[in-house]
Amino acid sequence: MTVFDIDPILRQVSKPARYSGGEWNSVVKDWSRTPLRVALAYPDVYDIGMSNLGLAILYEVLNQKDDVLCERLYAPWTDMEQAMRQEGIPLFSLETRHPLSEFDVIGFSLGYELTYTNVLNMLDLAGLPVVAAERRRALPLVIAGGSGALNPEPLADFIDAFALGDGEELVLDIVNCVRRFKERHGRSKRLLLRELAAIEGIYVPRFYDVRHHPDGTVAELRPMDAAVPPRPRKRFVKKLLPSPRRPIVPFAQIVHDRAGIEIQRGCTQGCRFCQAGMIYRPRLERSAEEVMALVREVLTSTGHREVSLLSLSSTDHSQIVPMVRALKEEFGDSIIISLPSLRVDTFSVEVAEAVAGPGKHAITFAPEAGSQRLRLAINKPIAEEEALQAAEAAFARGWTSIKMYFMVGLPTETPEEVQGIVDLAAKVKEIGQRYHGRRARVRVSTATLVPKPHSPFQWARQSSADELSVRHDLLRKGCKRAGLEFSWEDPEHSLLEAVISRGDRRLGQVIQRAWQLGCKFDAWHEHQDWGRWQQAFQECGLDPAFYAHRERGLFEKFPWSHIDVGVSEAYLRGEWLKTTKEATTADCRNELCNVCGVQRLQAEGCLAKVDELTRRQRGQRTPHLEEPMQVP
Repeated sequence: MTVFDIDPILRQVSKPARYSGGEWNSVVKDWSRTPLRVALAYPDVYDIGMSNLGLAILYEVLNQKDDVLCERLYAPWTDMEQAMRQEGIPLFSLETRHPLSEFDVIGFSLGYELTYTNVLNMLDLAGLPVVAAERRRALPLVIAGGSGALNPEPLADFIDAFALGDGEELVLDIVNCVRRFKERHGRSKRLLLRELAAIEGIYVPRFYDVRHHPDGTVAELRPMDAAVPPRPRKRFVKKLLPSPRRPIVPFAQIVHDRAGIEIQRGCTQGCRFCQAGMIYRPRLERSAEEVMALVREVLTSTGHREVSLLSLSSTDHSQIVPMVRALKEEFGDSIIISLPSLRVDTFSVEVAEAVAGPGKHAITFAPEAGSQRLRLAINKPIAEEEALQAAEAAFARGWTSIKMYFMVGLPTETPEEVQGIVDLAAKVKEIGQRYHGRRARVRVSTATLVPKPHSPFQWARQSSADELSVRHDLLRKGCKRAGLEFSWEDPEHSLLEAVISRGDRRLGQVIQRAWQLGCKFDAWHEHQDWGRWQQAFQECGLDPAFYAHRERGLFEKFPWSHIDVGVSEAYLRGEWLKTTKEATTADCRNELCNVCGVQRLQAEGCLAKVDELTRRQRGQRTPHLEEPMQVP
């Protein structure tokens, strides 16, 4: 086993703390006495990856096992990569500086599609073939998880197995399978992959064959081995495990340089553009008492003075008010508490005020669309009056700046509704000026719709660059006239994300060719090179418009249709059809079960809703509720 001395090259690169290791709470185990070795790889720089809670959870879960060691590595920035290649130093782990190729399992986290070329680059920098079929040895096993794994096909040529869904329990099943394989002194990679494929939550792409129609759409994706399931199912946990109690304290400043406590997983609001709200069902929440205990432990073990209560919609937590009150009573102003996700209502403002420290600055709301009609179409039924009341409550309580997030390119969107973004923000600015005069600031930020797999908008088309240019021009001029700050997303950036997120297995050759042409760090604007990607598409005979700008047929088979995420395609199709009718679907957190498919998973919260629905179907109905659908 090799350990590299990298100290000489650290003097040559920016931010050497990205590569030095040795951080507080990092875990270093004895390689000679630990039989199973796992590397968690994040395909972006340390500054980004160290803020990823999922990786931190897996790191702690694995290192709690005496016979497993788990170490971390991140994509080296371009200056470090150049120095490593010049000196012949392969990609190494932070904890012990062992080469990536000496680990038994390499686990990539796929949280963002524009990191996929970095996955290939990291494998190559480790001295490993990037194509899975060319890695003849059984180990190291290359696995990928995260939200991107739920459309695994674009990376199917490069990854041995995909971990679908919640990883806390699944990762232990994976290491147990690899442990048994090593104890038998196994050498057959195919046998190892067959054993892995039998685990719920594992998808091994080499055991599935895909066939396309002449027009390029998917005709069939079927298993070629009787031992693997026809539809691999996403793994989920029935109860949240404790968040990391001793998270690693970075030496360098990172994107979210604070302690993160997951107070809730999943969301049932049902916004139709939101992939996370579908794939992270069923909704699970942590009790206020457990959150308090975790905060105490994390503050003691890290020295952090800022705590973020993490959730897709923090104010939906049933105990959010007593939770924040208890935190403020115990810690007062000695810590900063942040809520990264707020609804657009006065209740959210009241909760934010309860945790806000002295010197309030900006508060963020996300109305998403510029008209009530369009908000109904995307199932985010926020009335304009409700949004203005929330803004007034924020300004009245001392905030001087409001950030407003919107999306452009939504299905059925009209030019008048794009102008409605300016009109709504201008009204918010007028309210702010009544309270704070010229100090009042309103910033409008727009993102382009990226229709994501496993969401109701997976049938939608993405607007073209020309269409988006007209929208951005209207917004830019309107915001300038109204005295609003305005920022928007580069259409080419959004196009590449849409193409990769909706890609099929053929797209793998494009990703590989783009990487060979020099593409990496595509999520960074200074590195993204759309010209090289266009060249890769042309050489591979594929058209990006086929993936991004084409509305899908209602019963078209998607490249990801064989992955069972719990929410049924029939439910998603029904939500898509409701879009043109501006019909909303109630949040099952407060109403009856919507029968989205997740009730099959027997999660605690879903069971209560299904029991209530079943009772009412048997005649015990409440008059003001609509007749529910049958439970499959």
